[in-house]
Amino acid sequence: MSEPEADINGGDEHRRRIYQRHFTAGEANAMLPTLKPLLERLREAKSELTDEELHEALGESAPANGGGEPGRKVGVAFLEVRRLLLALGEAGVVVKDIDRGLVDFPALRDGREVFLCWELGEAEVAHWHELDTGYPGRRPLD
Repeated sequence: MSEPEADINGGDEHRRRIYQRHFTAGEANAMLPTLKPLLERLREAKSELTDEELHEALGESAPANGGGEPGRKVGVAFLEVRRLLLALGEAGVVVKDIDRGLVDFPALRDGREVFLCWELGEAEVAHWHELDTGYPGRRPLD
């Protein structure tokens, strides 16, 4: 069976895309002022979930009172992580590493899906990579 004509001619309109929303570098960069505080808060909430002292206090108090204040803190942190991940996902952003603040923006490059790649501390979205190569496959945008 032959390939669809669009594929033979270099187009990929008929190829299945994974992501519904695709960003340009300009659109991704325009999101950064909103994205930075969300990622910083996400990192803080995650660290509260993994705080060793908090978990120790939770373990000590759980048998007596259901966890008390430590249990409440862990629950609030969990809900905050969940809320932020959902909000970022609904915006079309793919969170890759919470601790680093590493995110990808689905994009189209030469008619195929790729990721625009950015992490906290970078001034702008200036890299991209194939969907399957991840951070090690990062290349500068033209």
